[in-house]
Amino acid sequence: MDYSCKTGPAERVKTACLVVGVFQKNRLPALSKQLDDAIGGQVKRVLQRRDFSADSGQSLLLYEPNDCAATRILLVGLGDEKAFRPRVLRNALEPAIQQLNGMNAGECTILVPFAAGKDDVYRFIREAVDAVEAAVYRFDQCKSESKPPKKPLKHVDFVVSRSQLNAAKHACAHGRAIGTGARLAKDLANLPGNICTPSYLAEQARSLARGRRNLKVSVLDEAQMHKLGMGSLLSVSRGSRQPAKLIVLEYKGGKADAKPVALVGKGLTFDAGGISIKPAANMDEMKYDMCGGASVLGTIAACAELDLPLNLVGVVPSSENLPDGDANKPGDIVTSMSGQTIEILNTDAEGRLILCDALTYTERFDPAAVIDIATLTGACIVALGDQASGLLANDDVLAGQLLESGTACGDRAWQLPLWDEYQQQLDSNFADMANIGGKGAGTITAACFLSRFTKKFKWAHLDIAGTAWLSGAKKGATGRPVPLLTEFLLRRAKAPM
Repeated sequence: MDYSCKTGPAERVKTACLVVGVFQKNRLPALSKQLDDAIGGQVKRVLQRRDFSADSGQSLLLYEPNDCAATRILLVGLGDEKAFRPRVLRNALEPAIQQLNGMNAGECTILVPFAAGKDDVYRFIREAVDAVEAAVYRFDQCKSESKPPKKPLKHVDFVVSRSQLNAAKHACAHGRAIGTGARLAKDLANLPGNICTPSYLAEQARSLARGRRNLKVSVLDEAQMHKLGMGSLLSVSRGSRQPAKLIVLEYKGGKADAKPVALVGKGLTFDAGGISIKPAANMDEMKYDMCGGASVLGTIAACAELDLPLNLVGVVPSSENLPDGDANKPGDIVTSMSGQTIEILNTDAEGRLILCDALTYTERFDPAAVIDIATLTGACIVALGDQASGLLANDDVLAGQLLESGTACGDRAWQLPLWDEYQQQLDSNFADMANIGGKGAGTITAACFLSRFTKKFKWAHLDIAGTAWLSGAKKGATGRPVPLLTEFLLRRAKAPM
């Protein structure tokens, strides 16, 4: 999708469709009112008929408006003016863009009802771009017959004032890059486990680096991991015919001596639970257990598209977790790369087993900060649902930066405690630690486990079990937390907003 910004009177913009926001009680935002005045009050006359209440997400299409260069005007309801904010715009625009994408428009121009402030312009247009990207996303790679729109949307313009132009352009560029990254993450996660294997995921990382001088990819095989002593990670892959991979991406956009930010993403391309096998119901959704790894690839893709001036490392431990004669058994003890031993009380708590070795491996990059991302615990879904990712950290400044970034872009997280008192739940009579901590505080004890491998750097953990995908009729990957991570990195790189 291409995006651009225009200045000047909206009525003179030649476009297949002019998207115009309307508040309840027939109230028009400033730009919409200016347009309506210029075309003789046509919009007001339509609103007075009360066929359109302007509830959020409601739309009404007007053809061949008089004295207007646009072929169509699409009125979009924005709801209560007093409750209006960027996220409301996103939710209102998405169904409208879906409607346009199914028509023969091909392109459109949006009059965004933002306030006068520079930051408001940036935020509203970022949300508008997010709405467009979500609305036009399709996953039909595995269908025998693809039925895309005959003339899908390929270009979106925004009408802004001259003083708002720079902020609007930055918003378009950032939103487009985040859309690219989220789309990659969604595509990878939506693929079935028989296609998206650890080897496939590694090849997609290599493909991402092709043609980019500042992005290097290396993939460690099981023999190399064995030499490094990654007994915890390799114990998970023993039950699968698919060999494990450790995918390492190095993006060098900053100064040579600048410490990188490291992103470590869980890449379980399918998780049946191993010997502690999961219930059959909804087990197909366990193909999404690699969403953490997919979000690392998506975030690096976004940063590379923007040429962000910072250094990044992405580490994705990838495996399957299946039952087999050689698979982990409850009670087995394995030795991690750090030298710490782990008693495996439940083979379905495998994500932390592959992440702990990846975190130890990340030490070699001397990172300024490390963020791991994982669909780690069902307990996080119970606690936070699908609205917020769980956040735990050993550094309050890093945690605060992530929370602020999530709030700003609408991809929110919620911090949970990481108190020492929870660590005792991981006590084992036979090893340095157990891989589960009992029924209570499952999300917290999972993070406690990981914290034992992060003592040499500032670290935060994002549990995305509830946010990475949707179940039910809308089943599919969401692309989260690519927006949160990219927002965090944009701020760290001091990108103009």
